[in-house]
Amino acid sequence: MELSELIKTSRVDNVQLSCPLRPSIRGTLCITSHHLLLSPRASGSEEGRKGEVVLWLLHRNVDAIEKRLGSSSGTITLKCKDLRVIQLEIPGMEETLNIANSIEALSSLESVTLSYPFFFRPGGRRLDEGWHLYPLQGYYQQILADTDAWRWSEVNDDFAVCASYPPGAIVPRSMDDEALKKSAKFRQGGRFPTLSYYHRKNGTVMLRSAQPQTGPNVKRCHEDEMLLGAVLEGGERGFIIDTRTAQTAKQARMLGGGFESKGNYPQWRRLHRPLERGRVLQDSFVRLVEACNDPSLTVDRWLSRLEGCKWLSHVKEALSTACMAAQCMEREEACVLVHGGEGLDTTLLVTALAQLILDPESRTIAGFQALIEREWLQAGHPFQLRCARSAYAHSRVKQEAPTFLLFLDCCWQLGRQFPFSLEFSESLLWTFFQHANASEYGTFLCNNEKERSLCAVKEKTHSLWPFLNQPSEKNQHRNPLYERNPLAIWPSVEPQSLQLWQGFFPRWICPKDPAAETSLTIQRLLDIQCPSREPPGDCVCNLLRISDLTP
Repeated sequence: MELSELIKTSRVDNVQLSCPLRPSIRGTLCITSHHLLLSPRASGSEEGRKGEVVLWLLHRNVDAIEKRLGSSSGTITLKCKDLRVIQLEIPGMEETLNIANSIEALSSLESVTLSYPFFFRPGGRRLDEGWHLYPLQGYYQQILADTDAWRWSEVNDDFAVCASYPPGAIVPRSMDDEALKKSAKFRQGGRFPTLSYYHRKNGTVMLRSAQPQTGPNVKRCHEDEMLLGAVLEGGERGFIIDTRTAQTAKQARMLGGGFESKGNYPQWRRLHRPLERGRVLQDSFVRLVEACNDPSLTVDRWLSRLEGCKWLSHVKEALSTACMAAQCMEREEACVLVHGGEGLDTTLLVTALAQLILDPESRTIAGFQALIEREWLQAGHPFQLRCARSAYAHSRVKQEAPTFLLFLDCCWQLGRQFPFSLEFSESLLWTFFQHANASEYGTFLCNNEKERSLCAVKEKTHSLWPFLNQPSEKNQHRNPLYERNPLAIWPSVEPQSLQLWQGFFPRWICPKDPAAETSLTIQRLLDIQCPSREPPGDCVCNLLRISDLTP
C-alpha cells in the first residue's frame, strides 16, 4: 500500500493554527505520508517567517481527532500523545473532512514497517550506528570482573525459549541450558529468573521473572527451585517481591498461574507489594490530564480532582516498592527476585527504580540510557501495545498503560528530591516519553527483541542513542548541579514530598515552572563560564556553585 493513497487533500492555504499560550498563526497546511506541516505566510511575527515550518507533527503523535463543521469552514482539534492540543481552522467543509480523514488514517497504521523510522535518513549517519552501544553482554563483562558465580547463556538465541527475552541472559554458573529451558516452561511466557542487577557493594543480586505456573494443583519444577537455590549460598535467605496482592496471586492459581510456595522455596521469603497496572493505571492518567485541562476548577476542586485520580498514589507505591527491593539488597544484604504476573510492566518498573536508588552509574546520562536499554527495551516491555494510545483516545484496549511514564515520573521525583545526584535533567525524561510514543528513530518500536528482529528494525532504522549522545544534545539534557554521589539515595514518599510533575502534565497549558527556568539560567551561566564544557569533575566550570548565583 502506498501511504499517499490515504491523503485525500495534501495542501490547504489560509489555515489558522491555535495552541494554548501561543499566538495564532495563519499559513499553509501540508500533509505528507508521515507529517503534518504548517508554514506561516509572510508576517512580522516572532513565531516565524515565510518558508519556515512552525508545526512539524508526526501523524503517530496524534491520539484523537475532533472535527466541527460550519457553513463554509471547519475546525479540527488534534489531541496529541504528548498532551498537546492543536486547533486548526480550515476554509472549506470538504477540505476539513479530507484533512481529518487523512490524519486519522495515517495516525493509526498497523504495520510497523510503514512507520516513519523506516523512512528517516539523517545525513552523515550509518544505519548500524548505536544499536550495540549498550549490549547486555557488556554489562555481564562488568559483573564478571567482580564474581564468577554467574555466566552468559545464549539459551534464547533463536527466541524459542522466551519470545519477550533477548537472545542472551545472565544466569547462575551452576545451571546448564537444559535446566533453564525447563524453568522457562514453568514460568509464564517463558520468562525464567534472570539477573537484572549486581550490587557490587555486598555482592547481592536482583533477579526478575514472570509468575510460576503452579496452577490449582500446585505443580512443582525442580529446575526452577534449583535455579533460585543456586542464587543463594549456604544459609543465605532471599526475598521474593510480588507486585500483586496476596489475594490476586492466589486467584491466579485458578487460571494456571501462582506463586512460589514456602515449602518448595524454603530459602525465599515472599513479600506482596501490590502495584496497579493496565486499565486502572490508564484511567488514572486520563483523569489527571482531564483535570489539568479544565480551566474552570477552583483550588479546592482541583485538589480534590488531583487526589481522586490517584496518580501520585501510584508514584508513591512504585517508589516505596523500589525502596523495599533496594533496602533488602543494601541493608539486609539479601538477594531479591521481583515479579508480578507476566513480568512485563510493574516488575521492570521496580527493578529499574531500585537500580537508580542504589547505583550511582545508573544516575549518569550514559548509565541511564543503558538502564532503559537493559531494563525496558531488552527486557521486553511491550512499547507498541502500551503506547498505542495516550490520554485523549476515545477508544480503549486492555493492553494500553502508561507504565513507562510512571517510571519517568518517579525519576523526576528522585531528581527533585536529590537535585545534585542525577546527571540528567527532566528534559531527558520528557525526550524519552516523546520518543516512546512517536519517534523518527526505531529504538522504541515493537514489543520485544524478537519482533524487532523479525521487522529488521536494527538493519533498517536509526538508533536514538547516537542522536542523544551528540555534545549539543547531552549539554541540553545535563543537570548543571550534578555531582557524583556514590551513596544510595532514599526518596521520601510522604505526601508533602511528592509533587505533580509540572514540566509534564500542565506543560502545554501553564507557563514554565520557575524551577525549570532557574535550571536553564544556571545552564547558561555554566556555558558562558566554559563554552566547551565537559561533564562535572572534568572541567573548571565545576567550581561554580549555588552560592555563586546568590546575591
